[in-house]
Amino acid sequence: MNIRRLILDVGKGLTKPTLVDLSKAISSVKGVDGVNISVTEIDIETMGLNVTIEGSNIDYEDVIKEIENSGAVVHSVDELAVGSKLIENIRREN
Repeated sequence: MNIRRLILDVGKGLTKPTLVDLSKAISSVKGVDGVNISVTEIDIETMGLNVTIEGSNIDYEDVIKEIENSGAVVHSVDELAVGSKLIENIRREN
């Protein structure tokens, strides 16, 4: 399966891992071409992140392993794009 994009809801401690360390860990995974990390929440001890990963034939299991090995945790997969090209999500008005 050719995973092209993953959008993950990730949690981490305030100080460790740093966003740079987390992005380095994810970037090291086979098939990853780019990583975007956005902070979505901050509280006293933790930080919520929206992590967007793009590439070709991304190794999902290795992405999760690298995130967890860095000290962060994946809460959910919020978007998954698979195939020979990326298709942007079209929002419909009700």
